[in-house]
Amino acid sequence: MTRSLDRLTKALLTAAKRAGADAADAIAVDGTSTSIDIRQGRLEQAERSEGIELGLRVFIGQRQACVSVSDVSDATIAAVAERAVAMAREAPADPYAGLADPGQLAQGWDIAALQLTDDSPEPEAATLEHDARRAEAAALAAKGIEQVEASASYSRRRVHIAASNGFSGGYGRTSRSVSAVAFTGTGTGMERDWAAEGRIFAADLPDAAEVGTLAAERTLARAGARKPKTGAYPVLYDERIAAGLIGHLLAAVNGASIARGSSWLRDALGAQVLPAALSIIEDPLRPRISGSRPFDAEGLPTTHRKIVENGILTGWTLDLATARQLGMQSTASAGRGTSSPPSPGTSNIDLTPGPHSRADLIAQMGTGLLITGLIGSSINATTGDYSRGASGFWVENGEITYPVNECTVAGNLREMLMRLTPANDARAHLSTRVPSLLIEGLTLAGA
Repeated sequence: MTRSLDRLTKALLTAAKRAGADAADAIAVDGTSTSIDIRQGRLEQAERSEGIELGLRVFIGQRQACVSVSDVSDATIAAVAERAVAMAREAPADPYAGLADPGQLAQGWDIAALQLTDDSPEPEAATLEHDARRAEAAALAAKGIEQVEASASYSRRRVHIAASNGFSGGYGRTSRSVSAVAFTGTGTGMERDWAAEGRIFAADLPDAAEVGTLAAERTLARAGARKPKTGAYPVLYDERIAAGLIGHLLAAVNGASIARGSSWLRDALGAQVLPAALSIIEDPLRPRISGSRPFDAEGLPTTHRKIVENGILTGWTLDLATARQLGMQSTASAGRGTSSPPSPGTSNIDLTPGPHSRADLIAQMGTGLLITGLIGSSINATTGDYSRGASGFWVENGEITYPVNECTVAGNLREMLMRLTPANDARAHLSTRVPSLLIEGLTLAGA
């Protein structure tokens, strides 16, 4: 493209001012992506996308409106600004809407230190296909694997945000990934499992054959699955899915839910929500990590913060609007797309690991369920009541005995999280690092 994202956001702000906006912010995003899918030995799909999208938010007093467009011509930018201003004049007043004060804005960030982009040449489609086929071949080499779906992809994305309060900043991000899904058995006896790896830098990506081999091993381990026993048992959430449990807590402390009064943790600020030895830390400034960013979508500087410290909930996750509504300060947690206003969210989460391995926790649990997959969900956001379909492995006398499926695990999140014991197997490269989690006394519905 011939115009920089910086210039495009400035053009949007200028057009908004001319159209009569009191204030405005703009976001410009461009990117390219290529993906290759292999199925049953054949190239099933090869996709490439390139594009740019602009978003403009304007304010007329306390009224706001957002518009987005993919045409970057001057005429379109002017028309979009006029449309946004007209929409804002008809919008209801929002006493909490507005830009950051200039003194709150990020300054002097070091994008290079975050290492968010791989400057090596973009891989050819043939290179990605080679990765996918190597993953497929490695999985099919395992006796008993009858079908494999493998994929490889690459993306490069840039974003720039500017606002009439003086903020202007942007950064880029790259991603390279490979995945495989392996199948064994037929009909009602068919089982499947998967493996996937993704990194910012291609040099950090594990070998594609390792991904295929792992997918096959996981699938073959599931052959002959049956329903587990019904009753109250300890449950160990495998590291692959354990982040979902902490995700429920993070959703419950999101400022949008708190402001609505619809969270099962709405009265828990300053209270114990995890065992005393555990903390949840957000650090958006970890180098070489996909979720890192130097500032949020409202231009505020991101920083290391403790959401839970030694088991105690210390604060909500807030953008400017929810912070104003709750009489607090933003935690620089705003995220946004091009067609909507900012909303709060987290990035780069760490849960305190425990001293023991997953194998140690399996031995300690005696008899219970190791969950490696979850399907569906019934989670009451107001009460924290929890019920999910699960599959995995039955454990007897501290040893895995047979694979299981078609069961349901249920409890209450507030109680579940207080009985949580973490392992030490969180993978260092992930944005959300949560180890396997053992929870005592959940209700299983099986055979």
